Amino acid sequence: MPSPSLDFWFDLASNYSYLSVMRIEALAARAGVAVRWRPFLLGPILDALGWEGPPFVVQKEKGAYVWQDMPRQCRKYALPWQQPTEFPRRTVLATRIAVLADDEPWLPDWCRTVMTRNYGDDREVDSPEAVAHMLTALGLPAQRLIEEAGSDANRARLRERTQTARGLGIFGAPTFFVGEAMFWGNDRLEDAIEAALCPPQNQDIV
Repeated sequence: MPSPSLDFWFDLASNYSYLSVMRIEALAARAGVAVRWRPFLLGPILDALGWEGPPFVVQKEKGAYVWQDMPRQCRKYALPWQQPTEFPRRTVLATRIAVLADDEPWLPDWCRTVMTRNYGDDREVDSPEAVAHMLTALGLPAQRLIEEAGSDANRARLRERTQTARGLGIFGAPTFFVGEAMFWGNDRLEDAIEAALCPPQNQDIV
């Protein structure tokens, strides 16, 4: 019997991904579920679906609700929160770093650092200066990683990751997969972990 695991697809610019990025590692470890972190860019998928931008921006009523909901959710999970003065913030370089770090032990720390700076501190996260500062704070070789993240090979890797997300039918972030079963939204994180612990024959395919 293989060890229980799930795939965690998220966008570093996504506010609801912030909630899951900050919670998933502790919850999954407590349950004995391995997590495969899969950062991607949601923007190109929304473009392919015909959206003119993130739903929370395009539909002002939904956006107004989100900025009421996020403080409640952050209080619920004891997470820092400052409504960003820019939304969505550009996170392309930060995401290239995350893709470069695929399966590296520091990937979760990197993602939490980016998310906290954006949604906890309302600070820019994607300039080379900001990225270098965050990498250095984690004890990582900032200049080398920034250069590698911007290489043609790594840019292609991020494009392929995003195409893979599109091929899986992902339409929002965060999204979790347990085998072929999809769970969408931060409020489905616990459900995905529970499903990973169930025998495959008892999992519903969505």
